[in-house]
Amino acid sequence: MQTRHEIRIETMTFLYQQDLRGDIVVEPFKESYDLYHAIIAHMAEIDQLLKDTLVNYTLERLSYVDRAIIRLAVYEMMYTDTPKPIVINEAIKLTKAYSNLEDEKQSAFTNRLLDNISKRLG
Repeated sequence: MQTRHEIRIETMTFLYQQDLRGDIVVEPFKESYDLYHAIIAHMAEIDQLLKDTLVNYTLERLSYVDRAIIRLAVYEMMYTDTPKPIVINEAIKLTKAYSNLEDEKQSAFTNRLLDNISKRLG
């Protein structure tokens, strides 16, 4: 059985692959596969919220990894019962592990963006 953190990592990887290459590698864990497909089904709403929230920045300007992490977090805030502070904290952990360039700027950006989205969602 996978932990929620492991499911998030796998789902982030699938979102990254989808965005970069247009496909995903089939995997054996149902939880991350289901989460990935749920995010894909709501991608238009997720991306619209991101576009509406980003200031002086575009969705396309985000790196593939950051886009995957942020889309995952936004989906969780919009469509699950996971408390928003936990979602944001998990996204920051993923950003620090997979995206930061040793200067913490990306995790700070992700934190601000997701905090603004959390406020928009209420």
